Amino acid sequence: MSRTYVITGAASGIGRATADLLRAQDHHVIGVDLRGAEVDADLADPAQREALPGKVEEAAGGGGVDAVLAVAGVALPSALTVRVNHFGAVATLEALRPLLARSSAPRAAVVASFSALQDNDAELVEVLEAGDEPGAVARAEALAEQGLGHLIYPSTKRSIAQWVRSTSVEPRWAGAGIPLNAVGPGIVLTPMTAPLMETEQGRAQLDAVVPMPLKGPFEPVVVARALAWLTGEENTHATGQVLFVDGGADVVIRGPHTFGS
Repeated sequence: MSRTYVITGAASGIGRATADLLRAQDHHVIGVDLRGAEVDADLADPAQREALPGKVEEAAGGGGVDAVLAVAGVALPSALTVRVNHFGAVATLEALRPLLARSSAPRAAVVASFSALQDNDAELVEVLEAGDEPGAVARAEALAEQGLGHLIYPSTKRSIAQWVRSTSVEPRWAGAGIPLNAVGPGIVLTPMTAPLMETEQGRAQLDAVVPMPLKGPFEPVVVARALAWLTGEENTHATGQVLFVDGGADVVIRGPHTFGS
């Protein structure tokens, strides 16, 4: 049965691969991106986030949607990463939740990252979790000025993963029958990673940071398949999960003892 999916970041990378996969399965995809998609929107801009539900509803022909996938993200050592990766994703999912509620099988997912397990800035994560966008932007700018901008991206991915964990079981999500999950990709073969993959030294550098014993780095469609299942009708009970699609990197780094007593 054909479903209607909203995918942010649909013009490239994992977002595009997911849109292509779902369209090939005869689903209706409403892509959201800066330009060239069914809906043009800058998720770093609060005003454009606010306008998103109306644009999506229009693209859906005035009806609801069956799934929302918050894929859009950036990996810059700047406050833009905070605005898009955390606040853009949260705003997308929360703003489109009423449209999801019209579906008989609503689903939602967001792209986190393996980097959610890596070093981050605890202060930035705390401000992000508090929903304080001006405070988070200020902290990100301070980190960049201190030469610690590399901590911004993993901080946003930690915060969005924790947001999924805490939010997914609330009445407006689980209580409304809407599974909400995340995926945590390892190294994806994209233009961003291509230069490092071209040399033995670059590949060794990536492997040291994200060791992936199962087949190593992969194409975006690998993550797309996981997203398609999480947001398909078949997923009736998995919620609040961060599914690491990382070739085993999570296990290598954290080992088997990840459960509390």
